[in-house]
Amino acid sequence: MKVVLLKDLKGKGKKGDIINISDGYALNFLIPQGIAKAGTSSNLNEANQAKEAKAYHDEQTRLQAVDMKGKIENIQLKLKVKCGATGKVFGSITNKEISDELTKQGLNIDKKKIETSVIKTTGNFDIKVRLHPTVVANLKVEIIAE
Repeated sequence: MKVVLLKDLKGKGKKGDIINISDGYALNFLIPQGIAKAGTSSNLNEANQAKEAKAYHDEQTRLQAVDMKGKIENIQLKLKVKCGATGKVFGSITNKEISDELTKQGLNIDKKKIETSVIKTTGNFDIKVRLHPTVVANLKVEIIAE
């Protein structure tokens, strides 16, 4: 019997998948528990349309990420911070500070998407910004003593 999964089912499939299972398992467990619905033609068609719509939206977000990557890689951020005599920063540069500076430049990037190590000195740094699972931008940041 074909069923459309409404929830992830360990070892069988993920939400929205169409799977073939025994009639008893479907009728006695999956359908009454709300884990799956019967594989009627309308349910199968609806599942296929939902899968196509998800693929389309995923592609659109990837294209937006590629566009944003081009904008980020053309920017050279300059952050002015208080430093000691040796050029060591008081505290450290955080993802939030970089995100705030990008917002001032007109790019709204979440601080969780910025991947950086601890920055405690002045100089030039390359920072990765993960915009999408397949799209990573390299941001150039210059830390200047105030």
